[in-house]
Amino acid sequence: MRAIVHTNYGPPEVAKLTEVPKPLPKDNEVLVKVHATTVNRTDAGFRSAEYFISRFWSGLLRPKYQILGSEFAGTIEDVGQRVTVFKKGDKVFGYNDISFGGHGEYLTISESDAITIIPHGFSFTEAAAMTEGAHYALVDIKAAKVKSGQNVLVYGATGAIGSAAVQLLKHFGAIVTAVCNTKNIELIKSLSADRIIDYQTQDFTKTAQKFEFIFDAVGKSSFGQCKPLLTNKGVYISTELGKNGENILLALTTPIWGGKRLLFPIPSITQNDVVFLKELAEKGEFKPVIDRIYKLDQIVEAYRYVESGQKTGNVVIEIVK
Repeated sequence: MRAIVHTNYGPPEVAKLTEVPKPLPKDNEVLVKVHATTVNRTDAGFRSAEYFISRFWSGLLRPKYQILGSEFAGTIEDVGQRVTVFKKGDKVFGYNDISFGGHGEYLTISESDAITIIPHGFSFTEAAAMTEGAHYALVDIKAAKVKSGQNVLVYGATGAIGSAAVQLLKHFGAIVTAVCNTKNIELIKSLSADRIIDYQTQDFTKTAQKFEFIFDAVGKSSFGQCKPLLTNKGVYISTELGKNGENILLALTTPIWGGKRLLFPIPSITQNDVVFLKELAEKGEFKPVIDRIYKLDQIVEAYRYVESGQKTGNVVIEIVK
């Protein structure tokens, strides 16, 4: 089968289209013929190992799992002997940031992991982009214990995480202020944000509104910068470590004082989370934003675009048209 393989950490060019053996499912696994996948921050981070700490999961000196691709959508081609949840021919989507595999024509995954049936009416291309940004957003929203009627600010509302966060927060009943650039204002309106701040013409830190939760979905602000905008018990969460890794230290210290807090939740995803996203999609409350679509042999170009910081929503790789 064709797959994108990286045998060393480094820039996008280390990812190369290669012929590799087709995987075989274990007794509790399904074999998925991948129709579509994505290139995202998770894949880029593990490929580059820019944050050295990621190597404790992926391999200290070289990649342990050489085919990346955390998101996938496709058709089940085979099932292990003990599989009962899925059958051959099922159209599925899911997420795997442990052993990955989405950047290949086939992958295997346990039937109990983060995989479920594609939402009714969704294409493989749409379904492939449903989990990476959304599960990061969901983990952080749950950690902040967002309640209906609370004011929430999403900084970086047009990325994969931010655009999912706006939709999920509206589902939970929050009043959402979204920070984005001028060209994406109409997009954010379509996601039902209650208020939009154009950072190209306004300084979001000058708003008079106070927020129970500020979510920086791109990691470009700081707790110090946003602290004046928080209510007395307000929560700030960023998707990045912050300058000199300050968010780790602040996550350990700010909860002690009982006032405004910075939290740094460890991301995780379960099958129940994927089912939850599927159900929201079928009710019309969540749909991933898709920016560009590439072919498998355009993986380097796709990585470069993702790492440019200019993408809106998700970048999809179509393997089967």
